[in-house]
This record gives sequence, structure tokens and C-alpha cells, in this order.
Amino acid sequence: MAYDSSAIATWANAVTVGRVLISPFLFVLIRGNHGSWPAFVLWFLLCASDGVDGYLARRHGTTRSGAFLDPLADKVLVLGAMFTLVNEGVFWIVPVVVIAAREVAISIYRVFAGANGVTVPAKKLAKIKTVTQQFAVAFALAPVTTRRAQWTWQTLLWAAVILTLITGTQYFLASHKIAASQAEHAV
Repeated sequence: MAYDSSAIATWANAVTVGRVLISPFLFVLIRGNHGSWPAFVLWFLLCASDGVDGYLARRHGTTRSGAFLDPLADKVLVLGAMFTLVNEGVFWIVPVVVIAAREVAISIYRVFAGANGVTVPAKKLAKIKTVTQQFAVAFALAPVTTRRAQWTWQTLLWAAVILTLITGTQYFLASHKIAASQAEHAV
């Protein structure tokens, strides 16, 4: 069954909303546990469910609501886990604030672009950035790497910052191209 692009009640959106609703349970599991298998397993399942909602969207048709909800769910999950890890003294706040600032800026850009009828699909490098962020959190949650191999998640966190800055710049340059094109056609 294919969905109309304006559909809201889709299986993919149900999985996405489920990810957001389950996220607070993950944040509770992270608190007070420097390395927790239950938190790691729940993190893995929530990240894997991102692939499930993507599969369902491709199979049944993508929707505008899904294009908005899926990146939002990614941000809630990743930033919530990162800020919880900051609160627990695991992550340093500076890289997390850099990542959060970019995510908020791109989300605002997507809202304004969408209001003008412009869709802003995620670029391949932005998807790699999200996966890198997810791996940074995963390695910070896994008891095996939390204390004995901190370099793993620290390296991944800084790699995520670099990818965050690169992809943020890509979106910024693309927005200028779109604005210039719209200004050219308006004249």
C-alpha cells in the first residue's frame, strides 16, 4: 500500500514517533551508569529502528510529515543521549554544543525552506554524520569501551564534530544557491 505524500498516519511515522517516546527511558538508563549494557542495547535498538522507518518509508512512499519527523527523532535521540552523557561527566560539553547548534540551525532552516515549498533532503555525508554521532554514543555506553577504551568514543565524537561542521557548511552554501536562484527568478 502506497501512501500519499501528505499522509501523516503511516507505519514509518509510527516507528519514528515510537523512537521519540521511548527515548526518555534511554536517558534514565544512562543516568548514574558509566557503561551500561541495558542502555547500550536500548540505544542499539533505537538506532536500528531508524533503518526500519526508512525501509518502511521507501517501501510505502515517503511523506512530508516523515521527512520532518525522522530527522527530528534523530536529533531528540542523539542530542538527548549526548546531553545526558555530558550531565554524567562522560562527554565534554563543547563538542556537544557545537553539534547541537548545527542541528538546531539546520532544523530551523528546514522549517523555513519547507514553508517556501523547498524540501531539504539529507545529504549522504549528513547521514554518515548521524551514524558517527550514534557510534560515539554507543561506544560511550558500552561497558567494554566506557572506561578502558575512551579513545574510541572520544575519536568518534570529534569526528562527528568535524562532519557536523562540514555538513552544516554544505547546507549553508546550498541555501545561498537556492536563495540566489529564487531572487533571479523573481526579477
